[in-house]
Order: sequence, then C-alpha cells, then structure tokens
Amino acid sequence: MKEIQVSGQKRTDLGKKASKTLRKEGLVPCNLYGEAKGENGLPVALSFAAPMSELRKIVYTPHIYVINLIIDGESHTAILKELQFHPVTDALLHVDFFEVNDQKPITIGIPVKLNGLAQGVRQGGRMNLSIRKINVTAPYQQIPEHLDVDVTALGLGKSIKVGDLTFDGLDLATPKEVVVCSVKTTRQAAQAAAASEEGADADGAAAE
Repeated sequence: MKEIQVSGQKRTDLGKKASKTLRKEGLVPCNLYGEAKGENGLPVALSFAAPMSELRKIVYTPHIYVINLIIDGESHTAILKELQFHPVTDALLHVDFFEVNDQKPITIGIPVKLNGLAQGVRQGGRMNLSIRKINVTAPYQQIPEHLDVDVTALGLGKSIKVGDLTFDGLDLATPKEVVVCSVKTTRQAAQAAAASEEGADADGAAAE
C-alpha cells in the first residue's frame, strides 16, 4: 500500500458544539482506535482533529493508504476505519482510524483490477464488475494496492467468484460465494450465437 502523512492535534472538548466549531475552522473531528480497551471492554479512542485539506487526499480517492498520523508530534501508523458524511450535503463529518503494527494482521478492502479481454466480451458480451473491493487479511506490509484478476478465459454467461481466487500471503475475508465479475449475454451476442447455430445446422443438413 502507498503511504501518506496526515497531521493532527489532540482535542479534549468532545461535544457537538466543539465539533461544529472545528468544522468551521476547516478541521474534521477524528478518533484513533487501537488494541487498548477500557474497563468496560470497549476500545479506547485517541480524539484529535485534522485539516480537511489533508484528509481529502485519503478520503476522495479509489486508492488505499497506510497513514502516518502525526498527532501533536507523536507518530502513529494507521488505516482508515470508518467515514461519516452529512446525509444531505455529503460533507465529511467524522473519521475513525485504526492503529496497525507489523505483528498483527488487519482486514481491509482492496480494490479489484480486471486484467485482459474476456473471451465472452470478444463474443459480444458485456463485462460486469459486481464488487469493487475484496476484503483481505494480512500484515499491513503485505497488502497490495489492488488485486489483479485475470478475466481472459471468462466466457459468455460465466462468472468469477471470490472462492475461485488466491493471492500469495493474503487470506480472503469476503465470502467465497460472492461474485466478483461476470460476462453478461447481450442481444448482439445472443443473435451471433443463434446465427452460428443456424449455420452449423445448415452445414449438417447439406452434408447429409
């Protein structure tokens, strides 16, 4: 995964009014979660605020990043955990990060990249990508920027499921029966197939 740096400052006032003030100043309230848990068994969060100008680089992109969070001078390695947007304006309201290390595997969604021209597409079919990301589990250093899926041999009406795929060093966390991509039969492909069958029947009749 690519690495990117985001700077932030700790916040102690966690009320709605304080959060609203931060947003007016171009900052977004954030939490950093890790392995630490409180007496109630719930994860303990480090609350901080980060500039929208820096968060934009990791939020509005198809790429995934390992994020070097610099909070009041302290460095934390993290990934995006959850984003909260305003239901009407789509403005970014809150960001949750999860701290990672090189010892414990993490589970994260990785973008799917289809490679090759499918046989079914060459026959007039249409490629359909059903899911854009597959969840994988691995130490963060082993996680790639995308997952390459070869579709060259994929025929008309056929599909590739998560269970058909393997990647070195990665455990796939998305259910095996989930369809990744498929080649849909179009009217053009159906007509071509029918014409081919009619031609074959005619040849057979002539031979008789």
